[in-house]
Amino acid sequence: MRLKVGHTTRYAFSQPVAHGLLRLRLTPKNTQGQKVLDWRMDLTGAVKEVEYDDHNHNRTTLVSVEPGTSAVEIHCEGLVATADNHGVIGLHSGHMPLWAFLAQTARTRPGPRVRAIMAQIDAPRSDALAQLHRLSALVLENIRYAPGETEVHTSGEEAAALGMGVCQDHAHVFIGAARALGIPARYVSGYLMIDGRIEQEAGHAWAEAHVDHLGWVGFDVSNAISPDERYVRVATGCDYAEAAPVTGLSYGAGESLLEVRLAVEQQSQDQ
Repeated sequence: MRLKVGHTTRYAFSQPVAHGLLRLRLTPKNTQGQKVLDWRMDLTGAVKEVEYDDHNHNRTTLVSVEPGTSAVEIHCEGLVATADNHGVIGLHSGHMPLWAFLAQTARTRPGPRVRAIMAQIDAPRSDALAQLHRLSALVLENIRYAPGETEVHTSGEEAAALGMGVCQDHAHVFIGAARALGIPARYVSGYLMIDGRIEQEAGHAWAEAHVDHLGWVGFDVSNAISPDERYVRVATGCDYAEAAPVTGLSYGAGESLLEVRLAVEQQSQDQ
C-alpha cells in the first residue's frame, strides 16, 4: 500500500519569542514492511540546525525558533510504501541494548490498578505471544477509549485508575505490564490510515514487545489489532517522551496555542 501523509503543526505565541529550540521526530523510518518513498519538511518561523539519528534510531531534526516570531509552523508531507507483516518488525537493532526496554519509566511503572489487570492474564507464562495478545485485550477491556480525559503527562497507572484514556495511555499500560512480565517493550508514534476518513485530529501511538524467535511485534491496543499496512512507524522509545513528535523549549513566548492538521490517505500506484 502507498500512503500519502500531510502533517502540519502550528504554534501561535501570545508574544514574540526571544529564544527557542525544538526537537522534531517527524520523519518515518525505513523498516521491515515500510519504505519511505518521499518525505519533506517545511518550516515557517524556524530554521533547521542539524539532523541526526538518536539513540533509538529516530531521525531527529533540531530547529531554532527565529527570534521575534509570533508563530512557528512545521509542515511534513510524503509518501510511504507499506506492507502487512502482521505486526512483526523483526530482530532488534540500534544503539540501545534490548535489556534497556525492561526498565520502567514514570509513565509506564505499574501500580495496583495495572497489576490488577495483569492478574487477569490467563495465558501460559511459557507462551509470551499469547500472554501479550491477552494483555492487549485486557487493557482495552479495563481502560475505555475516551478522548479528552487524560493528557500527555498522564501515567499508565493513572489512566488505569481512571478507567479511561487514549492510545498513548493504552500503550503505556501495555508497556509497563509487559516489562513487569519480563518482556522488553517500547512505545511507537506514527500514523494510521482510518478507513473512510482522511482528515484526523492527531497522530497515533501503539506498542511493540520483543518476542523470542520473532523479534519486535506491534500491538495496537486501542484498535485491538497488530499493525498492518495502514500504519506508518515514525519514532520509537521507552515511552512517549522519547518518541514525541515535537518537544522543546522557548523563552519569552508567553502562552502558546497548538493547532494540528493531519491527513492520511491511500494513493494509487499510478499517481
